[in-house]
Amino acid sequence: MLTSARNQFEGIVKSIKTGSVNDELSLEIANGAIITAIITKESTAHLGLTEGSQAFALVKASSVILARDLEGVKLSTRNQLSGTVTTLNRGAVNAEVALEIAQGLTITTIVTNQSVDNLGLAPGVKAVAIIKASQVIIGTKA
Repeated sequence: MLTSARNQFEGIVKSIKTGSVNDELSLEIANGAIITAIITKESTAHLGLTEGSQAFALVKASSVILARDLEGVKLSTRNQLSGTVTTLNRGAVNAEVALEIAQGLTITTIVTNQSVDNLGLAPGVKAVAIIKASQVIIGTKA
C-alpha cells in the first residue's frame, strides 16, 4: 500500500462502539498498543468491519501532537502513545520527529523547531504522541 500518510499501522479491530451517526473503533496494533478512531457508521459497514477483522490506520504526520511531562494531566484525546525520540531532523521552520512507541513501531510527526526547543526534544528523550480519534483514517485491504 502506498499513501502519503507517514504513519501506517496494521492491526485487529478490538471493539466497535456503535453510535447513531459515527462509530468508535479500537484497533490493536503492535505490542498491544491501541489506536482509537471515529468513523461514520456508513464507513464501518462499507469496510465490513467487525470485531476481530483486520484493518489499518493511517495518520498524517501533521496530525500528531507531541507532549512531555503529562503526569497528573488528563486529556480528552484517546490516543496517547508514549515512546522515545529516535530521530530528529530539523528543517528551516519545522522538524520531523520519529518516536518509537514499541519495538520496531515508530510514529512520525512534524512540529515546529520552536516546539522542539520548548519540549527539549532530542534522541533518547521520552515523549507522548497525541492523536485525535477524528484524525485517524481506517481502511481494509480489498
